[in-house]
Amino acid sequence: MIELDQLVKSFGDLVAVNNVSLKIGRGEFFAMLGPNAAGKTTTIKLLAGLMKPTAGAARICGFDVQTQPLEARRRLAYVPDFPFLYDKLTAWEFFRFTGQMFQLDAARIEKNAQELVARFHLAEFADRALEGLSHGTRQRVAIVSALLHDPEVFVIDEPMVGLDPQHARIVKDVLKERSLAGMTVLVSTHQLSIAEEMADRIGIINGGKLIAVGTRDELRKQSGLAGALEEIFLSLTAEAK
Repeated sequence: MIELDQLVKSFGDLVAVNNVSLKIGRGEFFAMLGPNAAGKTTTIKLLAGLMKPTAGAARICGFDVQTQPLEARRRLAYVPDFPFLYDKLTAWEFFRFTGQMFQLDAARIEKNAQELVARFHLAEFADRALEGLSHGTRQRVAIVSALLHDPEVFVIDEPMVGLDPQHARIVKDVLKERSLAGMTVLVSTHQLSIAEEMADRIGIINGGKLIAVGTRDELRKQSGLAGALEEIFLSLTAEAK
């Protein structure tokens, strides 16, 4: 469902993403970890089609993000760490706008939005302008709008930014439920607890290179450590320097 094939992105002499290859299957919950400036967000932007790679390719459900962008994006939902919202719209107006962008009919938009608004505790905010909502509430609005078209692939950068524990739990539950139902989930995060609790596999990126991929047990074997993910992560990223 997600395929990165020898992906490279350079900015002058800086190689931000260095020959990254990765396959993430249908229904897999994959967590991407890495230190600051490791290349996580650049990799995700390449996957979302927001940047053009220097070399290599990114594919969503078999469709090349660069050469078949409409087919790829139709199957993709992407939520950045600081999502852009149209501040003068209400949440409901934004949901309808998003649904129309994905060519959903009005009945499906209404049905999906009603279900998600209830699940994410947004009913009291749905008729308010987005500019007046808190950061955490805006984050929930962004996630709901991304899920409206029932994407096959969901990519989110730092999903818990601004969320209180209650709503962070809801996001975790919904994403895990969707992945168990077949949606491929790629989460980029600094929060190791999310990866440890939820991910089927974990990828660690450092210096633009994907230095480790596997289950928690496989990463323990690679690092030679039997401890928590934090210890494994620190060991592997220190070795890669």
